[in-house]
Amino acid sequence: MRAIWTGAIGFGLVNIPVKIYSATETSNLDLDMLDKKDHSHIKYQRVNETTGKEVDWNNIVKGYKIDNNYIVLEEKDFEAASAEKTKTINITDFVKESEISSLYYETPYYLEPDKSGTRPYKLLLEALQKTKKVGVATFVMRKKEALAILRPDKNVIVLNKIRFEQEIRDPNELTLPKNTEVKPAELKMAVTLIDQLTAKFDISKYKDNYNDELLKIIHAKSKGKKIKAPEMKVVHSKAKDLMDQLKASLEVKRKKAS
Repeated sequence: MRAIWTGAIGFGLVNIPVKIYSATETSNLDLDMLDKKDHSHIKYQRVNETTGKEVDWNNIVKGYKIDNNYIVLEEKDFEAASAEKTKTINITDFVKESEISSLYYETPYYLEPDKSGTRPYKLLLEALQKTKKVGVATFVMRKKEALAILRPDKNVIVLNKIRFEQEIRDPNELTLPKNTEVKPAELKMAVTLIDQLTAKFDISKYKDNYNDELLKIIHAKSKGKKIKAPEMKVVHSKAKDLMDQLKASLEVKRKKAS
């Protein structure tokens, strides 16, 4: 793996030199965009919508529209708005991870200690494990201040970028069931169904098979085989009543278990 950021964790007056590594990678196939006629590669052009002519990168600026007029921004404007350049992941608070909604979670990264930071790194890792808390921190990546939490995951400290509050949309814009009554018997049955389907979480059980299937299709097409796409089927429950649907669900689970 290649480090994408080098700096230090600021933990009180303790300074822990670390490197950041991406903790994830895409599983998508690398597909090229081609012209249907002759399979030539497609190139993107930056075109002036008024003249229809291509515009060179050197002549492209960024602007913000106010009252039908664009305010053009220069590099110094972006620098003025940039966060103070620092190489520190500054922990400001420690909180219970359960208090953070999953809505806020964004990108995970691994933190690796520099040789000189091994002991304080291990100290922070074990302290987080013992207290069962996470550190809320700010740091600068790509000239922009980011919010994150530092949490232990086995023997590594994971930095999870999280969103700021203003980035989360208000759910009050949705039409949600407010005055819908749930019958006690239905709720009891739903809880029973959840209990029956409850298992210990094991991520290895869940596989993304799309790319494997797509590769099979690619190899089949390379040999001249015709591919038939499966039809999408919508399966409706035979039972119309909610209580009947719950009972039928429990019955299916019992049959699988027997």
